[in-house]
Amino acid sequence: MTSLPIRLRLTFAFAIAMAAVLAAMGMFVFLRVGSALQSSVDQALHAQSFEATARIQAGRPFVERDRGEGTTYGQLVTASGVVTASTPPSTRPFVDARTLAEARRGRMAYASAHLPGLRHEWRLLAAPVRVTGTTEVLVLARSLEAREETLHHLFREFLIAGPIALLLASLAGYGLAAAALRPVEAMRRRAEAISASTPGTRLPVPPSGDELERLASTLNEMLARLEAAFAHERRFVADASHELRTPLALLRAELEVALRRPRSRDELEAALRSAAEDTERLSRLAEDLLLIARADQGRLPVRVETVDAAPLLRDVAARFEARARASGRTVEARAAPVAVAADPERLRQALASLLDNALVHGGGRVVLSASSAGDGFVELHVADDGAGFPEEFLARAFDRFSRADHGRAHGGTGLGLSIVALIADAHGGEARAANRAGGGADVWFTVPAAAFGPRRADDTDALAATQRG
Repeated sequence: MTSLPIRLRLTFAFAIAMAAVLAAMGMFVFLRVGSALQSSVDQALHAQSFEATARIQAGRPFVERDRGEGTTYGQLVTASGVVTASTPPSTRPFVDARTLAEARRGRMAYASAHLPGLRHEWRLLAAPVRVTGTTEVLVLARSLEAREETLHHLFREFLIAGPIALLLASLAGYGLAAAALRPVEAMRRRAEAISASTPGTRLPVPPSGDELERLASTLNEMLARLEAAFAHERRFVADASHELRTPLALLRAELEVALRRPRSRDELEAALRSAAEDTERLSRLAEDLLLIARADQGRLPVRVETVDAAPLLRDVAARFEARARASGRTVEARAAPVAVAADPERLRQALASLLDNALVHGGGRVVLSASSAGDGFVELHVADDGAGFPEEFLARAFDRFSRADHGRAHGGTGLGLSIVALIADAHGGEARAANRAGGGADVWFTVPAAAFGPRRADDTDALAATQRG
């Protein structure tokens, strides 16, 4: 059954249910008609019993055949069970001793039985009657042949009409199932034609206002999300390919130039240093891409521990102090006495990325700071005194391969801020960027305060998995 189309399964289920309903209705009508016909016979016997009693008391036969009572027979039975009169002649009572006893007690009793020598079933009425000062039992019998014939005809009509009605109902059920599933078939055909080469194609939405309309709308929303994800992945692959191609081309060109003719020691050393810089850039890019790929497969694993923010900021600032001094700039670390529940290595990575961006793209002094943000979070800021971000860039600052300067003069990959956002998200926080009122850019991210720990259940799971590893 499970391999059959849904419309056939629905039709079979409907046909079985309809067959049960028709059988129950037919049984009910059959029994009701039989009961009504038997009640009619009982009423006729009841009326005839009064007439027969009057005839007996008047000394006439209790059944007169010439009055249309040919299908009615009768008996007079004494208290001891002896038949004193019978039509047709019989010495055996029509009813059993229990029915006779009930009639002798003054109550009318009904019964059904087959009479000796007569066909069909008969309906019997036993009633007390006074004959010459004694109480005897009058038994009247009326044939149920007409009732049996009527029920037989009714049963035969049910046998003919029932299957026809079931067939028509099943055809109607199949039509209803086909009509109800027609939108589903339309969606299936459209879905079969959707591929990566047909972006923007959506499933037809039936204007029915029911579950099918909601299903089609939900599937279209899913298709939109998948298209956005595919487009994002295509952009990611294209940008990654471009970023990898540039340093590789530079490295190849430098090596080819160095090998084109004999070089002095100083020239070879300069070429090797330049090649080493390109190799380091390739290495950083590969590490960033690997980190993003791991984050795309699930939340970035972190080793959460209690970290004092002030020493951490001072340590990161000290690593960039010489570089900042070489370009005539300063790096400062200002932190309130706050502790965070985070992975210290990931925090150093995020702060180093923000500080590197500030030194490359910003200007003036760079300040690292930490402060409580409320709701159990701590904000870690990196601000500079440069020109700040273009306003249109702020909305996409944390997108992958996104740059404020569309050229590549600064040599950045556009992955630094997106990695900061991934690290913040792995701790249950978020990353933000804004321009300062007095000039310059301010980029910060939030992590849980030490008193609150990881903010999400899956952070704890990632921590446990990392610690087990």
